Amino acid sequence: MKNLVILSGAGMSAESGISTFRDKGGLWDQYPVEQVATPEGYARDPELVLNFYNERRKQLLHVEPNAGHLGLAELEKDFKVTVVTQNIDNLHERAGSTHVIHLHGELTKVCSSYDPYNPHFLKELKPEEYEVKLGDRAGDGTQLRPFIVWFGEAVPAIETATLFVEKADIFVIIGTSMNVYPAAGLLNYVPRAAEVYLIDPKPVDIHAMRRIHVIQKGASEGVNELKRLLR
Repeated sequence: MKNLVILSGAGMSAESGISTFRDKGGLWDQYPVEQVATPEGYARDPELVLNFYNERRKQLLHVEPNAGHLGLAELEKDFKVTVVTQNIDNLHERAGSTHVIHLHGELTKVCSSYDPYNPHFLKELKPEEYEVKLGDRAGDGTQLRPFIVWFGEAVPAIETATLFVEKADIFVIIGTSMNVYPAAGLLNYVPRAAEVYLIDPKPVDIHAMRRIHVIQKGASEGVNELKRLLR
């Protein structure tokens, strides 16, 4: 079975109604990034940050995986699929994808403020627990914080992702501007012999000296086209 590695970004979930961050009218227009997505913002006003992610979590209760998410899950019948996602939502998992690497953390999880990657203090929230309040404590006694990689923080999962990308027979980029590092650098680890596909309705400027099959469509239509091409 061939190794199929997918790198997905905000455009993957946009069709499900998840707000993108960078597009006009996106979340960064409404909330300055320094306030809600940096360690400094969290230290300055933890309650604002907790409430921002509480609202993002509640949004998950009203959205469903789109046909693109479902199509990628179906590809597991024919390929060894690894999804590397920049998204913090759980739509890939809900669609049925079984091997998902979250580069930027997971919205449905909370962790220790002091030691975010200590598995002992990592907690998956049930929907009825999506409201995290000031004073809710992790196992080490520190405030529970969102399990999100903020700007200025390291991206530990990138090493795991790189190991899978290096073994890819097929590499697919969906709905990401390829401007956010270290995720954008993953293309450099794709083997020369691998096929590369790019699914995005807008032109994406990729400075790569290799052949890329461009499917200029949204996630759902694009994944449908991808499935047809891979047959």
